[in-house]
Amino acid sequence: MRIKIGDEVQVIAGNSRGERGKILRINRDTERAVIEGVNIHVKNLKKTQQHPEGGRLEVAMPIALSNVLLWSEKANKGVRTKIEISDDKKIRVGIPCGTKFDS
Repeated sequence: MRIKIGDEVQVIAGNSRGERGKILRINRDTERAVIEGVNIHVKNLKKTQQHPEGGRLEVAMPIALSNVLLWSEKANKGVRTKIEISDDKKIRVGIPCGTKFDS
């Protein structure tokens, strides 16, 4: 996978199409990621001792990794990436703009 925790990505499909955010968590088994501020759902809380009035909580839900692209400031859009090897180190490079993400 060419996406890591902390990367800024753009959603390219689904209800959150066009939105950008930072990756908070990645589940490699299901190939899904939680992105900050994207795919927000409302979760209702039951009345408990910690929350005596109950309430509603907004939670970012996971989104498929196939629906996100790395954000490139140089191209000002989400870009596909390729891997280049230099000095025995893998570097992610944006295909249309040449942006190096692992510098």
